[in-house]
Amino acid sequence: METLVNARMHRRNFQKLALALALPAPLALAALGGRSAGIALAQSTEPADTPLLAPTPECGDDDDLVATLPQTAGPFYTPDTPERRSLLEPGMPGTRLVVTGYAYSMDCQPIAGALLDFWQADDAGVYDNQGYRLRGHQFADDDGRFELETIVPGLYPGRTRHIHVIAQAPDQPPLITQLYFPEEPANASDGIFNPALVMDVQEAEDGEVAFFTFVLAEGEGE
Repeated sequence: METLVNARMHRRNFQKLALALALPAPLALAALGGRSAGIALAQSTEPADTPLLAPTPECGDDDDLVATLPQTAGPFYTPDTPERRSLLEPGMPGTRLVVTGYAYSMDCQPIAGALLDFWQADDAGVYDNQGYRLRGHQFADDDGRFELETIVPGLYPGRTRHIHVIAQAPDQPPLITQLYFPEEPANASDGIFNPALVMDVQEAEDGEVAFFTFVLAEGEGE
């Protein structure tokens, strides 16, 4: 996923183009700025009535998408998570975050029924290793689209801000990876961080919205 972009572009416009296609943004841009952990309460525990329209990948006739990079699962994965699109709970502290996008094949076809299993730290950077708080899986719709309601994760010691994901096409091996946030100071010092996995994050009326497209290679995974 090392696509070189030579033309100068506005940072936000570049992220919208590159990250929506799961392509890398420059590490220097991803490491600038910062965000503090959210302290407001996530306001709603119900999935949104109107789905967000994530940008879809654009492919030329002879172009293939580049597969999303695998990463370590880390020590806190829990199997058999509940199927749900919202990880919000009443009274849960944190900045509300909607993560939406698509699961696509390398030949630019949507993957209906793709599994997406998410887990993350809470607003204080703590993982629930006894239950299923901030853990859950879902399946992409017929257009390969998914939408997750959660909170912006806190900082786990030694890591930058991130969300863990397993993405798996039907009857294919799973891809284990992580999603990152732009403009995080810890991105530059995190040895696992990869700018190819940075989401396009935008401010929303009640929190933040992040976009990402998973590109799954047939017969490959970690």
